[in-house]
Amino acid sequence: MSTIFTAAQIITPLEVIEQGAVLVTDGKIERVAPLRWIEDNSVAQRIDLGDATLSPGYIDIHIHGNAGHDVMEGEDSALEAIERSLAKQGVTSYCPTTVTASLDKTLYALEKLGKRVTAGQQAGRATPLGIHLEGPFISTAKCGVHPVHHIVPPSIQLFEKLWEASQGTIALMTVAPELPDAEEFIREVTRKGVRVSLGHSNADTRSALAGIAAGGSHATHTFNAMRALDHREPGILGVVISHPRISADIIADGVHVAPEVVRIFLAAKGDDRAVLITDAISATGMPEGRYSLGSFEVEVKDGRCLLDGKLAGSVLTMDRAVRNVMLFGDYDLARAVRLATRNPAAVLGAASRGVIAPKAIADFVALDRKGNVIKTFIAGECI
Repeated sequence: MSTIFTAAQIITPLEVIEQGAVLVTDGKIERVAPLRWIEDNSVAQRIDLGDATLSPGYIDIHIHGNAGHDVMEGEDSALEAIERSLAKQGVTSYCPTTVTASLDKTLYALEKLGKRVTAGQQAGRATPLGIHLEGPFISTAKCGVHPVHHIVPPSIQLFEKLWEASQGTIALMTVAPELPDAEEFIREVTRKGVRVSLGHSNADTRSALAGIAAGGSHATHTFNAMRALDHREPGILGVVISHPRISADIIADGVHVAPEVVRIFLAAKGDDRAVLITDAISATGMPEGRYSLGSFEVEVKDGRCLLDGKLAGSVLTMDRAVRNVMLFGDYDLARAVRLATRNPAAVLGAASRGVIAPKAIADFVALDRKGNVIKTFIAGECI
């Protein structure tokens, strides 16, 4: 069955089409054209979104939970609650993100998450594109709230266990490049198609560049859990924000990174390499209180998630992150949307996501001109 979506504005996001139309058949986009084109097309039903802006659905490549549940619970009821909540926030696909835990708990979570990734798109739910493994191959010096006693050096043998448990669905890994054997580890996992993101790292400049040379292509929550910038020894932060081939993500909630620093980040990485994430935990969309992050509890108060005085994830939503970039960086909606759609899709190599273009999955979010979510469509179906 075919449907034509019409809207006052369509952000593809490589261009903005005023008064546009999108033809969708069986959940995939066939054509994107000016609104006048529909006068010659009487085949499809029409969904008129009026004054709304139609954008690709948002993609969150770093998220631990939502709606009172953590992805490491693994049970479908928990994942369903998370995915339905994400869809209401405009997120149509995501990477369920683990946190460092015991090997048994990690393997259990990967097995459950791998089954969900393999199952693919389900009605009314955001689609998991692959698992983001955050830890255990990170720096104890920059571990944040990750339990130090579960952090281990990079190990191909251990990775193979994790890979097998996940049914080969690990799409992204955060790795500290300065750790012993990290370079060979990065080379090996990238051969399997896993994207390596440098982060939770105290790396100096040489180690950071070596990690990139080995295959690291992205950076995890820039500025957070990362060696600070020094003008004579730039370290990993200096490399990440200056390297022309590295994309990087940021938690633009105004808590993890000051608005002024978000603006510096946007200027440094540009419209093609900057990526928005939420790093959201189970408390997102819930009242203040105590909530799970992996195997430990976090106190949530005044918009901050804290464990022993340290930030432990966020309660940021992607639609809010987009609006914050408009405010912090003086971006228009089209530029801000790109950081939550095409750019995260590029990190994962997911060519059929994050764009409104022929052959892409018909995942859309209808927005008002300020970036507030009006409706979300997954594979062409309104949730």
